[in-house]
Amino acid sequence: MDSLINTVIYVTSFVAMLSILVFVHEWGHFIIARINGVRVDVFSIGLGPEIWGWTDKKGTRWKISYFPLGGYVKFFGDASAASTPDGKLAEMTEDERKVSFHHKKLSQRAAIVFAGPIANLIFAVLILATFFYVYGQINTPAVISQVVPNSAAEQAGMQKGDVIVAVDGNKIERFNDVRIEVLYSAGESLEVEVLRSGEIIELLLTPRLTKIVRDGEQILDDDGKPLELYQIGVQNSEERVILEHNLGSAVWAGVLETKVIIVQSLRGIRQMIVGTRSVKELSGPIGIAKIAGESAKRGIDFWIRVMALVSISLGMINLFPIPLLDGGHLLFYGFEAVLGRKLSEKTQEFGFRIGLVFIIGLMMLATFNDILKFNW
Repeated sequence: MDSLINTVIYVTSFVAMLSILVFVHEWGHFIIARINGVRVDVFSIGLGPEIWGWTDKKGTRWKISYFPLGGYVKFFGDASAASTPDGKLAEMTEDERKVSFHHKKLSQRAAIVFAGPIANLIFAVLILATFFYVYGQINTPAVISQVVPNSAAEQAGMQKGDVIVAVDGNKIERFNDVRIEVLYSAGESLEVEVLRSGEIIELLLTPRLTKIVRDGEQILDDDGKPLELYQIGVQNSEERVILEHNLGSAVWAGVLETKVIIVQSLRGIRQMIVGTRSVKELSGPIGIAKIAGESAKRGIDFWIRVMALVSISLGMINLFPIPLLDGGHLLFYGFEAVLGRKLSEKTQEFGFRIGLVFIIGLMMLATFNDILKFNW
């Protein structure tokens, strides 16, 4: 019975989260398209056959489809949901050309495509800003209260009372910034700057993968395996400061938090490419569903915070220069700007096929990882 309840929680929380984020993403495309005079034929949440929908006064079909793993807006002049050009573009009348996506200026088309990922990033900033404005922002000073014997920190010369001010050139505002830098290091050496007796001292240390033990007991992850994290062997003071924000500072704090997440995520991807981080860490729909379910169990506020993180990932990934993704379209527009003409439909179709193969392969790898990691 518990397994059934957990499955229901995972599925419903995942579908709800993804549907909201897909709506935000596609609404970004939709609203900028409308502003630029493009006719939108379809706005779909989900893929496949329609479950339910309606048509508005401007002819847009708003619908919910059977498969919740995505969504799309289809512009007038598109041959498919991937926004590939219709083969009948040359036969359009003058009035049809005025509302056709593919007959708009390069800058207009780029703005429409760019708006989807940006909408996801703005949505995440607003969520984080709302939490910072309502609850404040926890700020634990990066002051070292204890150095673990024989740890990487002790061997590098770090001492009690040191204040960590920078890691690999990145400014440290709070101790959590240090945690993030260490966790995403993947065991790579870090250049750490500490403030000691009014003097800046530079240290070089290498985080170690460490089994997490609390109160003498080994901590296990969600799959029942020993939890291991990269650590340098320091503890901070227990002092916590709650930073209160006005509306403006809350938004700015949301922007900075989003920036940190993007930078560290890109760092993790780079490490996977060069081989210092395992591709087994990639997660697909099953992994995201599990995260959504676990966060829902902890409360709606925690679920919303997780949705902000997923929204950042969705916006960031869609900007990658891979055909079929928004970044792939922007890549084609870049070639168009350089060449002074559009790429041929044959070239674009070939690119979309390559992108499709790449995305399917990546999804299969991520799903395989989820299956291996999931505690069935």
